[in-house]
Amino acid sequence: QLQTVESGGGLVQPGGSLRLSCAASGFSFHYYAIGWFRQAPGKEREGVSCISSSGGSTNHADSVKGRFTISRDNAKNTVYLQMNSLKPEDTAIYYCAATLTPSVCMDLQRGGMNYWGKGTLVTVSS
Repeated sequence: QLQTVESGGGLVQPGGSLRLSCAASGFSFHYYAIGWFRQAPGKEREGVSCISSSGGSTNHADSVKGRFTISRDNAKNTVYLQMNSLKPEDTAIYYCAATLTPSVCMDLQRGGMNYWGKGTLVTVSS
């Protein structure tokens, strides 16, 4: 079965940190660029971060640059999103997805991404 599964979400205070994981199975993970996306209540899903298949290239949305870091371990079929200095506006459901088209991922566009997971909820609140 082709799927990704997100984990690591939770409740954190402003200024805190979380590390999200995206575990993939059923497809050749190391060929795919992986993106993280998020959807806040009442808002459209937006791109957050992307990492190339080799891990050599990354991109982050302006809203998270300097605070979030994306990385991957192809031996474990897993991509991580380290989130530091979290803000209330980071509250959302976070999803990961995969694509064989790196430009789609690097542009942080959700169209063209595949194998979406069910998401993990991140709540930033005091």
